[in-house]
Amino acid sequence: MKDTAIGSAVRSAQDVRETARRLASVREAALSGELPPDAPAGVPRPVIGESWLRAITSGVDPERDRPQHPLSVAELEHRRQASQLTAVLPVLHDGLLAAADAAQQIMVVADAEGRVLWREGSAPVRRLADRLGFDKGADWAEDVVGTNAIGTALVARRPVLVHSAEHFVRTHHPWTCAAAPLHDPRDGRLLGAVDLSGPAHSFHPTTLSLVSTVARLAEGELRLRHHALLERLRSTAAPVLARIGGRALAVDPSGWTAGVTGLAPPDRVALPKAPQAGPLWLPRYGMCTLEPLPGGWLIRIGRAEPAAGPGRVLLDVSGRDGATVTVTGPAGDWAHELSPRHAELLFVLATHHPEGRSAAELAQDLFGDRGRTVTVRAELSRLRRHLAGVLAHRPYRFADGVEVELRLPSRRVRLLPQSSAPAVVAARRG
Repeated sequence: MKDTAIGSAVRSAQDVRETARRLASVREAALSGELPPDAPAGVPRPVIGESWLRAITSGVDPERDRPQHPLSVAELEHRRQASQLTAVLPVLHDGLLAAADAAQQIMVVADAEGRVLWREGSAPVRRLADRLGFDKGADWAEDVVGTNAIGTALVARRPVLVHSAEHFVRTHHPWTCAAAPLHDPRDGRLLGAVDLSGPAHSFHPTTLSLVSTVARLAEGELRLRHHALLERLRSTAAPVLARIGGRALAVDPSGWTAGVTGLAPPDRVALPKAPQAGPLWLPRYGMCTLEPLPGGWLIRIGRAEPAAGPGRVLLDVSGRDGATVTVTGPAGDWAHELSPRHAELLFVLATHHPEGRSAAELAQDLFGDRGRTVTVRAELSRLRRHLAGVLAHRPYRFADGVEVELRLPSRRVRLLPQSSAPAVVAARRG
């Protein structure tokens, strides 16, 4: 029984009831190890049958939900800020929320582990979902709640519809869900899944196609954003590459090539999971040297050079219209414009160089609240994507051996004039 077969069969409330009854009969027969009553039509679809077997192996109780242990508010916020899916929420909203409201459904976005990060849509359906523990922070992985669209799509790595009694756990039978996985177009890595869920009577044959289409649009948006970041890196790297004698590449953090000199450009270079500035052996090129660039890395091909890290950092907060950081290293100088929050962070670190600051101390410096460490860590994670090799952590500080120069406005009262961070306000007062 294919997904399309379910879609074409369920066209009325009576069809919903009849299909649910038949699926319940198939499920009972499958769980008892008996032949389905109307085989072969009673055999579950392969994607569902395989999922049931996994749920049985995982020890999921088919009769009742396992108690949920949702994420804490801080951990939920951390996962949201760290997730690439944050960038495509507008695409998911535009494509699915109106349909979800009209069809008495909810839109759910989960991460690659099956944790629910966002849940929006029909208020009455959200209340129904609350009774199942299907809320933000919940664990909707297949080995926790059995066969369900989110968890099963993450395992199967393809769009999945789970209708009524195809859910492994009986308390989920009044629901129908359709989910599609979301992948990072740069490397194919699984990012999570987007789902439409609602009462079985709200099911429509086109739901799975809609969710699948919007998931592809979201992946397309991620691809466009990646191309834009590569173009930005390319413009920064061009003058650096022009000054280099020999072979070199500029690549983004995932190894995608933005520029080369002295060799044919590869599409991508295989980098370690967590590269660091300095000597590095790469399978295709042998010994190389990695140097940080804003938004990526400069790879010098050939004998590793002893000094690869940046030697000097100039943080310029003297202007009214924004702040910049200029890094001087073996490849020359490059500059990066800072967001207001990143300017505040670097200003605090520059004034506490070289001892650095803990996440709690930075939270107090920026927000007057030592508890906002999740936000601080997320912002520093973003900042380190541009300043790899320049910033260190535990505690957060400029890397060892980096000379830091702070350029201030002529009058202290003009320091980062838009900032309300307690540390900046105190510095303005002198």
